[in-house]
Amino acid sequence: MRIAVVGAGATGAFVGACLARGGADTHLLARGEHLAAMRAHGVRVVGPKDEFRVDVHATGDPAEIGRVDLVFLGLKAHAYAEAGDLLAPLLGPDTAVVAAQNGIPWWYFHKHGGPLDGRRIESADPGGAVSAVIAPERAIGCVAYPATEIVEPGVVRHIEGTRFVIGEPDGTVSDRCGRLSAAMLAGGLKCPIARNLRNHIWLKLLGNATFNPLSALTGATMAELCAFPPMRALVETSMLEIVAVAEALGCSLPLSIEQRLAGAEAVGDHRTSMLQDLERGRRLEIDVLLGAVVELGDLVGVELPSLRATYAATALLDRVRRGAAGDPRPARVASLTA
Repeated sequence: MRIAVVGAGATGAFVGACLARGGADTHLLARGEHLAAMRAHGVRVVGPKDEFRVDVHATGDPAEIGRVDLVFLGLKAHAYAEAGDLLAPLLGPDTAVVAAQNGIPWWYFHKHGGPLDGRRIESADPGGAVSAVIAPERAIGCVAYPATEIVEPGVVRHIEGTRFVIGEPDGTVSDRCGRLSAAMLAGGLKCPIARNLRNHIWLKLLGNATFNPLSALTGATMAELCAFPPMRALVETSMLEIVAVAEALGCSLPLSIEQRLAGAEAVGDHRTSMLQDLERGRRLEIDVLLGAVVELGDLVGVELPSLRATYAATALLDRVRRGAAGDPRPARVASLTA
């Protein structure tokens, strides 16, 4: 299987290194010092349970890679609409695209069935800009659980987790999902195929739509958010709102909110990805995490007072920091290692 990782930052480089270790024909697309280091020394992965280095083809020019069987997107969701030039040389008629994004994906209602089938979610696919670049038919859904970070160019620290849940939007178990799962397993990753991937999307969103923005607003780690009773209560209330939207859309979550909170506490003093983005001056991934949930809440008639307040505060924080308070347009792709 020929695979291109577009946006080989922390998660992308980690996945690419594992795929290459497992024998997949893997190519990484990146920029800057990180790219230079990977070209010179390969990718080094360090972590509490595993440490390895692998030589893998890395480039800043997608034309150097050419058409592949599968594209693994390591970009933030707000960069998808601007990624057409990066993707075009990689896409053949049957190329699949796996977006390991947080939040609600642009393809969410593709082959959903029922009255909402094919509906576009503006927060995830503004004006259809993402679908124009990545047709929903190409999408393999993915919910990624690993926590990673770049500690220096070419070196990725694997903090925890090896699980990537994948699935087709229509709930079938396809050949392309089977091939991807096998390649991931060969590289030492867990990659179950789910018939009900949307349930997994909402389960992860319980944490992403609560801990991520609240950590960015407060500077607190996950453990600190859980340990402060007023904040823990806010997280719990927000999670209840998310569950209400999910259930109104026909999804069910396999864990209770208390179990989800306990899992967050077990992570300890971990700075969420949104807090890390804030500290590094990057755009915050707000629309697919919070904006889309608010939009879907309006669609199904669920009141979301806590999430609306968090969304307003976090969105304004991001726009003011980026000097964009008067410009609501999406920022262009600034880095392939975001």
